[in-house]
Amino acid sequence: MRAIGLRRWSRDEYDSMIAAGLFAPGERVELIDGEILTVTPQGTLHATAIRLTEDALRSSFGPGFDVRAQLPIAADAHSEPEPDIAFVRGTARDYRDAHPTTALLIVEVADATLDFDCQRKQILYARAGIPEYWIVNLIDRCVEVYRGPGPASYRSSRKCLPGEIISPLAAPGAKIAVSDILP
Repeated sequence: MRAIGLRRWSRDEYDSMIAAGLFAPGERVELIDGEILTVTPQGTLHATAIRLTEDALRSSFGPGFDVRAQLPIAADAHSEPEPDIAFVRGTARDYRDAHPTTALLIVEVADATLDFDCQRKQILYARAGIPEYWIVNLIDRCVEVYRGPGPASYRSSRKCLPGEIISPLAAPGAKIAVSDILP
């Protein structure tokens, strides 16, 4: 009897597929741990939360930082997620030839993807050494804040509710109201 296995793709192979046009125009996919996954379409609450969070982060950080919405991060050799928001050092032109390999803060907005964002993406971002990961949890109307990345998880987490303020690690003087980023 033959064994059946899963073929895992590298980031280089995935980028070659994109360059060769193997995905349909507008097809939303991401590479997570060697698997090419389709991304679910966004509802209005999801889209609104992305814009609200992007606006809050952009106004909280000054020059020398780029807030990237739904753009790839080269997390490791087998993962190229497209987080809803990634806060990186530099400017957009710094990433003309290659996607950033890290971020200071990654934010995912979650409704239908909540379990995936809390489990697989949280592990991926922790393993990649992303110092801070937020999940804008539309189901429970809170922001889950993960800090202190380790090899398999974050060392601390907390749920922030409307009425609370979050200060990103990379911009401790910034004060972001949870109610400002929840639709």
